[in-house]
Parts: sequence; C-alpha cells; structure tokens
Amino acid sequence: MKQSLSRRVFMSVAAAGASGLVLNGTGQAAGVTPAMRSRALAGDPFILGVASGDPSQDGVVLWTRLALDPFGLNGRGAMPARDVEVRWQLAADERFTKVVRSGSATAGWQRAHSVHVELEGLEPGREYFYRFRAEGHLSPPGRTRTAPAADAAPSPLTFAVAACAHYEHGYYTAYRRLAEQEPELVVHLGDYMYEYAPQGYTAIGGAVRQHTPGKCETLADYRMRHAQYKSDPDLQAAHAAAPWLVAFDDHEVENNWAAGVSSTGAPAFARRRANAFRAYYENMPLRRSSVPGGASMRVHRRVDWGPLARFHLLDTRQFRDDQACEDGVRAGCDERLAPERTLLGEDQRRWLLDGLASSEARWNLVGQQIIMAQRDHRVGPGTEVNLDSWDGYAAERTRLLTGFRDSGASNPVVLTGDAHMHHAADLRLDFDDPDSPRVGVELVTSSVSSDGDGYRDEGRVAGLTTENRHISYLDQRRGYIACRLTAEELQADFRVLDYISRRGAEAGTGARFTVPSGESALDPR
Repeated sequence: MKQSLSRRVFMSVAAAGASGLVLNGTGQAAGVTPAMRSRALAGDPFILGVASGDPSQDGVVLWTRLALDPFGLNGRGAMPARDVEVRWQLAADERFTKVVRSGSATAGWQRAHSVHVELEGLEPGREYFYRFRAEGHLSPPGRTRTAPAADAAPSPLTFAVAACAHYEHGYYTAYRRLAEQEPELVVHLGDYMYEYAPQGYTAIGGAVRQHTPGKCETLADYRMRHAQYKSDPDLQAAHAAAPWLVAFDDHEVENNWAAGVSSTGAPAFARRRANAFRAYYENMPLRRSSVPGGASMRVHRRVDWGPLARFHLLDTRQFRDDQACEDGVRAGCDERLAPERTLLGEDQRRWLLDGLASSEARWNLVGQQIIMAQRDHRVGPGTEVNLDSWDGYAAERTRLLTGFRDSGASNPVVLTGDAHMHHAADLRLDFDDPDSPRVGVELVTSSVSSDGDGYRDEGRVAGLTTENRHISYLDQRRGYIACRLTAEELQADFRVLDYISRRGAEAGTGARFTVPSGESALDPR
C-alpha cells in the first residue's frame, strides 16, 4: 500500500512547486542547464537540514550547512574546497507564495560551508517560513518566528526544553515528538553532541548506533561529529519546527572541563577548545556576537519575548573554578563550601543579577546546564553530592539565590539540563531548612537519549524525594519538557518515553506542574 507523504516532505515538494522549481528524483531542480550542471554539486548539499535561532522582535538567525556526506574528507562533508553562493528566502506562508525577504550568502569552505543569515526589520510576533537554494538544489523548509514587540499585550508562549543527546545511546524520538507539538521556541541546554570515541561512554543496553572514529580533538573531528548528529532526521525535524536558543555544556568540548582545565589532563587544551568552539558556532544558529575568538566564545546572553518573558542564558563552563575534591559524586568534601569558589565568574554573575534587576518581564527564565538545587545522592545518614553541579560551588549558589530575591525580578524560573533525569524543585536560600524562603523554581529536563532506555524506580525516587524535600518529582525516563507560559502561570509537562533503543516510542506526560505567577513555588496538577 502506498504510504502518505510526511508533512515535512509535503512542505518541501509544495514549496518547490510554488517557486517554479520542481525537484527530480536526485533532489536536483528540473530545468538546470548543462552549463549549470558543470558547476553544480554532485548531490544534494542540504543533507544536514536547516535551523533558526536567537529571535528578536524584528529578526532571527537562519542557518544551514552544506555537505554531501556527513563523514566526508577533513570534516568538510565531502564538499569541494571552494566557496558556494547560497540563496535564501523568507516567506509569510509555508508554500512560499508570499516571499517577504530574499537574498544571498556565501557558504565559505573555510567555515565548513556554514551559513548564518542574521535578519533585521521583520514584523514582531509573527510566524515565518524559510529555505535555501544552492547550485540547483533546494533545502527543506523551516518554520521560525520573531518575538513579540516590547509594548505588545502579553500573549501565551509554548516552548520546549531539551538537553543531552548522545548519538550512540539511542534514537532521537524525543526530538521527533517535540517537533510534533509545534512549540514556538526550543531551549537547548547543552550536550548537543558528545566527544567520546566509539563506545567511549557506554549506556545500559549498549550502543544503538556508532560514533564517527576517534575522540574529538581536531577541528575536523568536531566538524564531522556535528555533521553526524545533524544528519539525524528527528533532530532535523526539531530544528525545522521552531527557532532555538542554544548554550553548550561540557561534552561539546570534553566531559567535565572547567575553564582552562581539561578533566583528562589533555595537552594543548586551549587549542582543543578553540576547535570545539569553532565547530559549535559553524553548526548552530547563533548571532555574530557568538563568533568564537580562539579558545573563548560568548554564549551567555539575553533574549526578550515581549513583555511576557526574558530568557537569561548562562555559561557554566568557561569561567568556573576547577571542580573540588577531584570531581565526581563524593561525600565529605569541605573544599566545595569555600566562599571564594566560583562557577559563573564575577562578571557573569553580576551580568545576570543586573539583567534580573532591570527586567520588566512577567517571567525571568534562567537557562543553564547543571542542577542548581541541592541534591543529596545518599539515602540515609551522610551526604553525597555531585561536585560538577552547583553543589560543588555552594557558597556562590547562596549568593546567587540571595541575588534572585534581592533583584526584585518577577517570577524567576531556572531551566536546567545535564542530569539525564527529570526534576521539579523549589529553590530555597537554605536547602537544609524546610522553612527557608523559596526564591524560585527549577525545572530540570531529562536527556533526549543519553544513558539509553530510562526507567522509573519508585523506591529510589521515594527515597531521594524524602532525602531532598525541596524536590517534588524525579523520573529517569528519557524525554523533554513542554511548557506553556501565560501572564498568570507557567505550566510544565514533563514528557517521557518508555524506550529509545528502537524507533517509534510514543511520548506521554509523566507529571505536570504549574507555577502560579508571584508564588515562586511548584503546584502539582
């Protein structure tokens, strides 16, 4: 029986027809002349998909990267060593009958043939569709949108939160289910890709698929690994569904790195960071303000969503002190309590608190990578904490949460990745005192795929939530968070999948919490 076309394939075909470009079976535009073919690329260069990001009230970044083979020579995707002109279109409709902007950009071979189109002058608070064309080939379309105007009436926002997508550990079904919900925005909080060699980090159940050869160290290594991840159709669907806000964690460079310190003692670590940052920028829909300068890259930034929300995206890697007590989950580490220890660095912490104090938004959403709430991993007497998380920088956490309270910012909510487990928690000035004032809420997303098929151990969950009374919910199944934000409340659905070791899992809601405006507390509903 003939299968129906997916919506995305239908959009591609319809868009090509509407523009007068009809694609033949090879993905090349029909009507290309012999002279054009002599220069045309040998195949479809849009196999890594399209993306958009960092929306403002009058603009957005459009992204693509040309490649003919994600595993091609020297990380260049088998592309020729020459620049390629790429045309782009932005339309008010998905059939591209109402093109509102168009232009061209150069996909430079020295930039891995990546394209970043930074648009301005668009209408605020509206949906757009975009696509690219290069040497007779047409990209799939993507959907994006601009943020509402600052003086607009607050309107609801749907957004998703995701993190941690180890390619070997499972299929990206969570990305597919996220795309199907058609959020207006996606917040990705790191570990977008993993640097390990094949089987370098094993999950229960083993590998479902295999990484490109070797551990990522050179620029070619990182480029090829990004291309492998970007070649996944479920990830492409999630990128095409909405604009993204992205910030890296550790695995985009190396597990548990801290500022200039390699967790493995790797030589020439500054060069490795420079390679990783360059490849990260080439593969993400980021603005020119994030172009890396060697071994440094600015990813902490603010994105305003009209009067409803301000997103404060943090960098919890480049400015931190090295982890205390040789890292890991440990008991009895007094070094972690030292008042001078910093995770954000003084400048970034001040930047965040200034941004909170000046914010007029109804909601202040702080996107960052590692669990902020205290979490005692030991059930029973004694304490064990993860020293790579905020528990390893406890004094600065207290200063930061005090700053949340004193800033006067409306409705601070921390969005977090890294943990490979859903958490919903209240943020208190003193986590050991159940009567301590609540100053915010933390929503931690589980992983898209990292650690393989998850599970829900009711006994373990009960023990941990008893030990950590400020944590209301834990779930180690894979998934993401789907949020609906209004002036009155934030509703967070913790979406879960029962398996990712094979394709096709459905997503359900493991728990739903609301955060009423003005209360800084979780309300399970």
